[in-house]
Amino acid sequence: MRLETKYAETIIGILEDAQDVGLPHVVFELRPQEMELQPHQLTLFETIGEALDYLDDAAGNNYLPGDADYPIYYRHADQMLEDLKRSNPLTINKTDMNLNNLEDLKEQMKALGFKDKLIAQMEENMKKDVPDFKLHDTLPATKGQVDLTLSFKQSGQSDFYYFNKFEAAHNMGKPLEEGQKYLVISPNPDEPGKNYSKKFENVGEAIAFFKEQKGTSELAIGKDAAHKTMVATMEKDKVNYVDKDFNRTFYAKPVNQIFWIERGKGFSAEQASNLVQGRAVYRDDMMNLGGEPYKAWVKLDFDKGKERNNNFSTNQYHDPSYGFHLETVLEKYKIKEMEDPAKAVLLDAALRNGGRPLITTEKDGQPIKLYVEAVPRYSQLNMYAENGKPEKREQFLKEPAVDKSIAQGKGKEPELAESQGVRR
Repeated sequence: MRLETKYAETIIGILEDAQDVGLPHVVFELRPQEMELQPHQLTLFETIGEALDYLDDAAGNNYLPGDADYPIYYRHADQMLEDLKRSNPLTINKTDMNLNNLEDLKEQMKALGFKDKLIAQMEENMKKDVPDFKLHDTLPATKGQVDLTLSFKQSGQSDFYYFNKFEAAHNMGKPLEEGQKYLVISPNPDEPGKNYSKKFENVGEAIAFFKEQKGTSELAIGKDAAHKTMVATMEKDKVNYVDKDFNRTFYAKPVNQIFWIERGKGFSAEQASNLVQGRAVYRDDMMNLGGEPYKAWVKLDFDKGKERNNNFSTNQYHDPSYGFHLETVLEKYKIKEMEDPAKAVLLDAALRNGGRPLITTEKDGQPIKLYVEAVPRYSQLNMYAENGKPEKREQFLKEPAVDKSIAQGKGKEPELAESQGVRR
């Protein structure tokens, strides 16, 4: 078995992260044997039973274990890490490697739509040689906000940093004003009569930390403890007050999902934000376990609940086989932006990223603004008034006829992911 590969550092990072989240069992293939191992050829499992069942199923599809034309193997992550490190000794000059690593991460973050301030924070932490760190950002949502948490980790064998995943969490909180933080203020056990405060950018983390406090504590919003607005308090280990405007944020459970990044590719910050809000996004760079590219609309399946990896599964509607053609659907409606080629391109891009853009149409002979979103499962659009109330799409058709595609779409079953265990 040949494990020399230029992707060794990336694969090592994936395996170390997998161990952290409880997925230590690895099944991987070599297609063909002389091809170097690549990240997308790994499938990760929580238990050895699941891994061996997957191995048996693959063998039944002519992916034979051992020395076959397309061999497939099982390893525990610990053993595979050892094999990879032994097969891929680090020969890159440390300084050059650090600079290349930094520039690669900058390009990846920019391509995935993360803000310049986060890129600057990432560089600062790398220069300080922080072994692992998290970066936070917030995006506005149709209702509430989406908190992003980016995870960076340094290799245990070198100064190489990995950025293999980030989390998006949709909650009902309001975005903080510039310079503000969430503050948890509690008595200082080392200095009686004085308090200490811990700052958070992520509302979910702030609430979780506040609930863990004992005795007396306070959750507030502000630039510091001297300039704060209290939103919740605790006495005798119990929460005894939550501000009415913060009540929904405090008690509603966020919808969260971990998004994995492989070789710098994955769902963008904008796409992840829209997915956790329940909308579908389009990817033209998906990859199956065989390393073959494909295109699909993707939507989180909230109905099934979370899987063992604490993520929602996805429904995928493959392009072109599923039959949802966004351009054709848009042309059926009286949308003023479609008359301008430049605006039509922007509208198409916004919908493919899972957005809910504002369009101009007509109702009762008068121009009105509506929000629209793509619904690939039914090969349709959803439309909403500016106040969020749903509108019947049929009244905005160019031709006042029954829209047969609705009935056709309802007869389709959503295509599932091409294989189980894919982390893209």
